[in-house]
Order: sequence, then C-alpha cells, then structure tokens
Amino acid sequence: MHVFLKTGLCGSALALLLAAVQAQPAAPAKAAAAAQTTASAQAAPAEVERFTLANGMTVLVKVDRRAPTAVHMVWLRVGSIDEVDGTSGVAHVVEHMMFKGTPSLGPGEYSKRIAALGGRDNAFTSRDATAYHQQIPAARLREVMQLEADRFERNTWVDDEFRREIEVIKEERRQRVDDSPRSQLYEMASAVMFTASPYRRPIIGWMNDLDAMTPQDVRDFYQRWYVPANAAVVVAGDVDVQQVRQWAEQYYGAIAPRAVPERKPRLEPPQTGPRRIEHRARSSQSYLSLLFKVPQVDAQALAQDSLPPGPSREALALTVLAAVLDGHSAARLDRALTQGDKRLALRAGAYNSMFGRGPQTFVLDGVPAEGTSTQVLKEALLEQVSRVARDGVSPAELNRVITQWVAAETYKRDALFSQANELGRYWLLGLPLDTGSRLVRHLRSISAAEVQAVAKKYFGDEQMTEAILVPQAGEGAPPRRGRPDMGDTPGREH
Repeated sequence: MHVFLKTGLCGSALALLLAAVQAQPAAPAKAAAAAQTTASAQAAPAEVERFTLANGMTVLVKVDRRAPTAVHMVWLRVGSIDEVDGTSGVAHVVEHMMFKGTPSLGPGEYSKRIAALGGRDNAFTSRDATAYHQQIPAARLREVMQLEADRFERNTWVDDEFRREIEVIKEERRQRVDDSPRSQLYEMASAVMFTASPYRRPIIGWMNDLDAMTPQDVRDFYQRWYVPANAAVVVAGDVDVQQVRQWAEQYYGAIAPRAVPERKPRLEPPQTGPRRIEHRARSSQSYLSLLFKVPQVDAQALAQDSLPPGPSREALALTVLAAVLDGHSAARLDRALTQGDKRLALRAGAYNSMFGRGPQTFVLDGVPAEGTSTQVLKEALLEQVSRVARDGVSPAELNRVITQWVAAETYKRDALFSQANELGRYWLLGLPLDTGSRLVRHLRSISAAEVQAVAKKYFGDEQMTEAILVPQAGEGAPPRRGRPDMGDTPGREH
C-alpha cells in the first residue's frame, strides 16, 4: 500500500530533507560533493516538456533514460478540500471506485491488466489532490495510457459494488483512525484548529458520513470533478516526448471537454486565542502536539528570480527553523530533550508544511519520558523555539541545513516515481516546474536574522492549538512509530 503522508504536501522539501539527513548523515566531503553535483545539475536541468490538449488536460513529460522503465501518473486537482459537509470522504471513495470497472473492464480487471504488462499500480487521496500511478516497462506505456484514459472517462459500476467497497473503506477507517489513539487525536485537533477551512474534515471521512453515503453521491462527485481541464498526465522515464504527445492526444485528447466547477474561497478566519483538545484513550504513551498556523510559499513569489520579503520568505525561514530543531540526530530538540540521564522526551520533533491549497501548519510534538508530564514537555519544546527567538541560530547550523537540503535534491532524483510525483504536485499548486531548484537557490538567501524573526512571530499562545493524548487504564495499544497521519490518506491497496 502506498502511503502519502503530509509532512509537507502528500512531498515537501522538508520531508526530503529529513529523509536525506536520517538516511545519510554524510561526512563534510561527501556532503560537499553532493552539493557540487546538484549545482551542476541545476546548471543544466533535465527538461520537462509541457503541453495542453485541446480539451484542457495538461501533459508533463520528463525523459530519464537510465533504465527502460516509465512512471505514468494522472493527477486531479480534487481532494477532501473540495468536499462539503455531509459527504466527507467522498473523494477517497471515488478513488476506490475507479478500480471497479468501465464498460470494457470488469471490477478489479484494471490492476490485473497492469500486472500482466509487467507493471504495478496504486493511487492516493490527499486533502488537495487525487492521483493514480503506474510503474511499467517503458515499452508498455501506450497500453497504460489507453487503460487510464478509459477509466478516467468511463468509470462505471453497479450499486452492489459500491455497497461492498464502502464496507472496505469503513474497515480502513477503523484500523487507521478508530484503533489509533493518536490518529483520533489529530482528527479532533484538526476539527478544533480549523473553523472555515475544509481541512477540518478527515480525508477518509467521518464514519457517520460513510454510513449515509449513497452510490449517487459518489457518481455526482466523479462527474463534477473528473474533467480534463482539472487533470494532468505526468510521464517520467525512458520515453520519446513526441510519441507520448501523440498517444496523449489519441487517448486523453478524445475525452470530451467540460467546464471545471467554480471554486469559492473558504478562507480561515484569524485565530485570536489558544485552543486545546484533550483525548483520553487506552494507550501505552502520552503524546503532545502543538500546532501553529503559518504562511505558505506563494507561486508568484517563487517564480521570481529573488524571493521578495513577505509570507513566502517567512515560510521558507520556518522550514529552516524546523530543520534546525529536528533535522538530524544532533539537532536541538534531540540534544536538549531526548538525550542524557534526565531526558524529558522519548521523542521530540518539529516540522513545517510550506505548500497546499489550504492553510499550512508548523508542528512541535513529542512523547514524554517516564515521569515527565505533557505540560513540562510543552514548556521544554517552546523553550527551544524561544532560544532561537532570543539568541538566533549559528552560521554552522544554517550551513548544515543548506548542505543537507542540497544533498536531498540530488538523492530524490534517483527514483522515477519521486520525479513524477514532484512534477504532479508542482502542477497541482500552480508552482514552477523547477520549484525544487528554486527552493535551493532561495534557501541560500535565508539569513539567521530571518529564522530568528519567525521564531519570535509565530509561536504565541494566540496562534496555538494544543492536542494532548491522555492514556487511560487498561491494556494499552502498542506504541506507534512516527507521527499520526497529518492529512493524507493511503491509496487503494491491490
């Protein structure tokens, strides 16, 4: 099962940074070599061909001939953010039902066809998007495009298929949310933190809404949002651009154009005081999460040669702050809270989301050590931010963040799926297709003073939502590694 977690968007630069740091705490010489490699790559970036079909569908093609394989994705700019109260979870249900057939394919036949071509497939739903992906031998790309275009346009199923599948989705919710105290806590915290934003609803849906959902609810959502002008085809791998374009026009271009529904803004009103949620459940550990509303990177600002002062620079500075606090084994939170005989936490973390169709969040979280209360851990987490606000960060800390981020930009290009996934997400948010390179360049311009300034600005009580998991008597659930699902839900399991 493919899981797309929101540590930035279902793919932020921070997630890549953390992955690179944890997997490869490189020696200075190796990190410098990685930085030099990336600098060379940026000087002559792999070209991405972009064109638009007559029906409004976008096509992105990136050639990578290192192996005779290809990744094919279809991205739709529709996720749980586009749902309305009463039908929460319907975007994810549509994703499941897309595997249930067309007039020429029976239920489950799609994935069997992909497997017979020597490939594998999956899908995911997030707050912001729905995406379907296949990795196949490059020579079989044409068949995959034909199959995907068929179900994009002609997805159909009988009511009994829906009734069976909705029970599968309910069980998925039970396993991932109802049986997970931390996931329950986050679901409640989102509902408290956000007032108007659709981010307050869970992607997988409230159980009551799943119980009440009808086959027509799902068909209506599919018909409303699965239109060519609301979608992008992304192909990366050992392919010929002109051949891909011909096939795209042949299969996807034949889909009739329809208007994309109007989206009304649903802006989150300013928060004017602290919010708090306490969830009591059988659990082996306490858990604390402090959430703060923060700005995000704007596409227009990012497209400029130099990132202008304002929210976008602050968003990048907040991401640097998160990396200073929790970017490597010697980062501030680990050194201050989880090491030594008097450690306060079994784990402590920080991360920032920079991109999205809705409001973004900076999170401080942790698991208290035995004998430590969540209040003590809260004060310790905030104290580390206060130290940055008071004393700033050192040049060495900034340099380490930059070096590791540059290395991460290099490592992520090793995987075709990462390349295709990144392009799809950039399209989704209207960002430049070379956003990864732009982020590295703009990151180099972020100063210690800017990191200090955001540490002073965004961590007051009036912007904080505090979420606490309080263990109750009874047999506790086994500890869960990592953080709860922060906004994206697993894709279809085959």
